[in-house]
Amino acid sequence: MTIQLYNTLTRKKEPFVPITEGEVKMYVCGPTVYNYIHIGNARPVIVFDTVRRYLDYRGYHVTYVSNFTDVDDKIIKAANELGEEVPELTERFIQAFFEDVGALGCKKADMHPRVTDHIQDVIDFISLLIEKEYAYESEGDVYFRTRKFDGYGKLSHQSIDELKVGARIQASERKQDALDFVLWKAAKPGEISWNSPWGEGRPGWHIECSVMARQLLGDTIDIHAGGQDLTFPHHENEIAQSEALTGETFARYWMHNGYINIDNEKMSKSLGNFVTVHDIIQQIDPQVLRFFMLSVHYRSPVNFSQDLVESASNGLDRIRTAYQNIEHRLEVSADNGDQHDIWLHKIQEQQTAFEEAMDDDFNTANGIAVIFELASLANVYLLEKNTEKAVLEAFLKTFNQLMDVLGLPFKEKDELNDEAVDQLIEERLEARKNRDFARADAIRGELKEQGILLEDTAQGVRWKRA
Repeated sequence: MTIQLYNTLTRKKEPFVPITEGEVKMYVCGPTVYNYIHIGNARPVIVFDTVRRYLDYRGYHVTYVSNFTDVDDKIIKAANELGEEVPELTERFIQAFFEDVGALGCKKADMHPRVTDHIQDVIDFISLLIEKEYAYESEGDVYFRTRKFDGYGKLSHQSIDELKVGARIQASERKQDALDFVLWKAAKPGEISWNSPWGEGRPGWHIECSVMARQLLGDTIDIHAGGQDLTFPHHENEIAQSEALTGETFARYWMHNGYINIDNEKMSKSLGNFVTVHDIIQQIDPQVLRFFMLSVHYRSPVNFSQDLVESASNGLDRIRTAYQNIEHRLEVSADNGDQHDIWLHKIQEQQTAFEEAMDDDFNTANGIAVIFELASLANVYLLEKNTEKAVLEAFLKTFNQLMDVLGLPFKEKDELNDEAVDQLIEERLEARKNRDFARADAIRGELKEQGILLEDTAQGVRWKRA
């Protein structure tokens, strides 16, 4: 079976054939680190972590790179408002990013480059573009000559003439053409900056990914991925500057995930529906949030609502319960069944169906539907009077393999000791006293997951093990 991947560049599914057999070079645009990531930022991290996991499952050796933008207008503004130095601010939110996405089951990339560690590489890249007359300096800024690059607009499927209609030159800009974009920005007084042949300044946003992808993965990579909002202008500009420099195809396959809405509305601070991962995983099991994200095909929009998250939670519980029931039966099972081969074949059929779903443009929604079928099959098997260890072990192995692809491993049951329970109850009481009812409910939920039931009485909180 060959993986079929939807390529934004060609707007069709294509067989995935990497440059080097058995190896995949993959670059995913990471966050601009000036705040906690919101759930819209979390979606590409989850989606492309899952793509990477499935490529691993299929036997590819994946080199996975995801950057941090650690110097940018928003970062400088946030640092000034908070009275922090830019490196101090970005380091804080890089660590917060790792904590948040780690809770969501996302592996660290093989490399997490930061643009501030590649300033000289950026300068060298821009200098070569100037030599090739694809870029020019203007009063300390450097711009890319968009019209000089043949094929600009091929990723977003727009023509130069269409783009020209909406293009404007702001008073602060020094470019020759409204479509030209900045590669190097002259520093304003007091801003963080680096010395360059064009004076003190810093990289423009678009240049950094081209530079770091080339430095770490080479002139041509297999997969470049990110959120749908990056298609234009960010990824379009990456193609232009990279291919202008090297004359080679920058990325063979482009993948973009869809948007997230909150209760059918676009997420924005002005609407008051801006949700950070840092906050939401205090209220929702991070595995449930990941399961919810993967329950919709990655290219489709996702609508985040309490009802849909609750439905995802129930669905994940159904799979967990089937797994735990198989685990329990294995402890007491004897090899006295008589349909060994039939059941092993049925289990294998489900694994094959899962692979077919994932081979079809990483369709996690259909993959999850297969896992539900596997859970139903497990429940039917447990109705058998006699069960066999080999079949039960095959169920567990298949559950583990498929759920690992989705980044949803089954949790080990770590029983809390009495002191830990008492500490959590104290924390819950304090949260209620501070009217932080969301945290109080989250603690009750955590304890319930561990088999600890709470009872609020006039004499205080009582608890018992279920």
